[in-house]
Amino acid sequence: MTTDQIKTKIDLQKQQLLTHSLYEKVKTIDDLQQFLECHVYAVWDFMSLLKALQSKLTCTTTPWFATVNPETRYLINEIVLAEESDLSIDGKRLSHFEMYVDAMKDCGAKTAELETFLQNVIDTKNVFIAIKQSNLHANIKEFLDFTFRVIEEGKAHKIAACFTFGREDLIPNMFTEILKSFQQNFPETDLSKLIYYFERHIELDADEHGPMAMRMISELCENDAQKWRDVEEVSIIALEKRIGLWDAIEEKIEKTVEIV
Repeated sequence: MTTDQIKTKIDLQKQQLLTHSLYEKVKTIDDLQQFLECHVYAVWDFMSLLKALQSKLTCTTTPWFATVNPETRYLINEIVLAEESDLSIDGKRLSHFEMYVDAMKDCGAKTAELETFLQNVIDTKNVFIAIKQSNLHANIKEFLDFTFRVIEEGKAHKIAACFTFGREDLIPNMFTEILKSFQQNFPETDLSKLIYYFERHIELDADEHGPMAMRMISELCENDAQKWRDVEEVSIIALEKRIGLWDAIEEKIEKTVEIV
């Protein structure tokens, strides 16, 4: 099997995401804030997938030894470099997660629930307990739980599948255009950091990280038919969990509109 064949297998779920009715519901700054307050968990656990891959595919302990595949070692280190220490809009070195949280704060989105959740992960020393104890929507809990179950299983090709096909190019370019129109229509709200984040994310995904991740999948699976089947299965489930996340955000926005 090839990565192109996997793309064909997951096309139905991917199209459901790209054409999801959620995008039509994001009409006001309040709606956007609701979106960000839920979507940030996908940004955070993406970083966890990334670091799990780095742990699996490179040597992160001492004494140091060269890992088996120099190509996958290079690919994941290149992606980590940008995702964990990219240049922010004001020239500071930040992870994409930190950029996202900064952008949330600038446009008035709440971060208290996120901060409480992350502190509980630290306090419990168990991400699954923290997920269960949180007040997050059931779909967001399922989304996070699936990610960390894949990480816990510890199989690099499955983690790479979740990382690559479960997250690749899933927010359409039109979302950035929505943000730009918001900036014009609501000039009192600073969306510059948010627009920068999405444009940078799309740029890296298309030009560098997307192709690198595809090569990583190919290197990890090679001619192993079972691994390719695993990649297909994990990718489909990851996308279904992402659809559930989008459903949760849409539901939250609709409930807020009803209350108003």
